[in-house]
Amino acid sequence: MKGVILAGGLGTRLAPLTNVTNKHLLPVYDRPMIYYPVQALVDAGIRDILLVTGGGNAGDFLRLLGNGAAFGLQHINYTYQKGEGGIAAALRLAEHFADGEPIVVILGDNIFQASIRRFVQRFARHGRGAKILLKAVPDPERFGVATVRHGRVIAITEKPTRPASDLIVTGIYLYDAQVFEIINTLKPSGRGELEITDVNNAYIARGQMTYDRLPGWWTDCGTFESLLRASQLVARGHRRPARRAVRGERLCAAG
Repeated sequence: MKGVILAGGLGTRLAPLTNVTNKHLLPVYDRPMIYYPVQALVDAGIRDILLVTGGGNAGDFLRLLGNGAAFGLQHINYTYQKGEGGIAAALRLAEHFADGEPIVVILGDNIFQASIRRFVQRFARHGRGAKILLKAVPDPERFGVATVRHGRVIAITEKPTRPASDLIVTGIYLYDAQVFEIINTLKPSGRGELEITDVNNAYIARGQMTYDRLPGWWTDCGTFESLLRASQLVARGHRRPARRAVRGERLCAAG
């Protein structure tokens, strides 16, 4: 499988920070935000990665990531999205890169705790349809909300005013090559964008959508509140091993 990270957009909800840089280059605790999805793909066994970016700071990604050597990679692919056409429009730029292979797509502002390796491996073996990873959140109205019945996703509603559940679609998607065929049939939404929710609902209509629940914590970084939460969650994870080490040292000393 191949990996695609979508890191375009203007990030207007994070202005004035994003007046001078791309949102995905902002820090989350001790690393730039973009480091987290790259590391998640590498940890899942993905070595062929495409970064889709845009705006006036696209060159900064190349200066920061280079060929991916810091992640044990030999090469990272880059492509540029002009303007803002929506997530599905950004993903369409990966068609040549995917070259008929299944792909795992991560939105560049998604930060999560658990490894997605088992989901990627399972999907790679099956190789057909699509898989989404769901998470229960306290503010589902900010996201695409999944309606699940009898173990199947029957619909996804984008940013509903009255969510049918607290289960949202995280920004982690696994698709077969049909995804580009589907994107090419989409019409812009009321926001003037090609919506990834429409892609997912097309797979649902074909009976080719599966899902899993993402374990551990998850957050996006689209608002100041969620950006702060991401830094706090990462920092907490960094501190825990240190506390365990200290306790271990004390036990050894006491013995």
